Amino acid sequence: TFLPLWLGYILFINGLTFFRSGSCLLTGRSVYFFVLFPVSACFWWFFEYLNRFVQNWYYLGIDGFNTVEYVFHASLSFSIVLPAVISTEEFLSSYSRLTEPLKTSFVISCGKSRFIKVGILLVSSIGLFGIGIWPDYLFPLLWLSPLLIIVTTQKMMGKATIFDNLSLGDWRPLWLPALAALFCGFFWELWNVKSSAHWVYSIPFVQKGHIFEMPILGYLGYLPFGLECKAVASLVEEIAQRKVYKK
Repeated sequence: TFLPLWLGYILFINGLTFFRSGSCLLTGRSVYFFVLFPVSACFWWFFEYLNRFVQNWYYLGIDGFNTVEYVFHASLSFSIVLPAVISTEEFLSSYSRLTEPLKTSFVISCGKSRFIKVGILLVSSIGLFGIGIWPDYLFPLLWLSPLLIIVTTQKMMGKATIFDNLSLGDWRPLWLPALAALFCGFFWELWNVKSSAHWVYSIPFVQKGHIFEMPILGYLGYLPFGLECKAVASLVEEIAQRKVYKK
């Protein structure tokens, strides 16, 4: 029931957004909305692969599936991640109290030096490989390194990134997706804990103070994960717009 449950959530949150602002992801950018589903499945399979090295979560109650059945059902479940987070981000953006204070906030100038970009790309790539060697110590890089790799690669190619608006003091492109992922994360953990097939965590150093199956400090991982969701979704939107423009 994971897929229909989250489809219900996605439709509901789009309905709330439409009620508040007169538009939503489903009605205003429907092609982009539907493309997010298959991209999301591939996106989360990437983290499943990385988890092979750190073993921070594992699944119970899936013994009845053979390999083909598991991949099929898991892919369907993974397909809702990006649509859920991006739809929630749009919903949260309809609340001025969540957005206006961060519209003109602290200005941070992102480094323009190519040397710095190459350095960040190199360090984050090495860190990503390093989780297979020191998983108990480098497991946070599972969430940080892919984000840094995506952003620095975009910067080196002269593309826009989710960090660009920091130079204008606008923190909304970071705050909203991070908060959206945390918001979705609460429901992921809530609806997971009593499910027949569910995941449990084994995270070094923080296995205490649980809210549902997740240790309290583990919820911090949803913040950079939200930024990764936004970075990938923005890349998908850019590619889609480019194809439409060429046509």
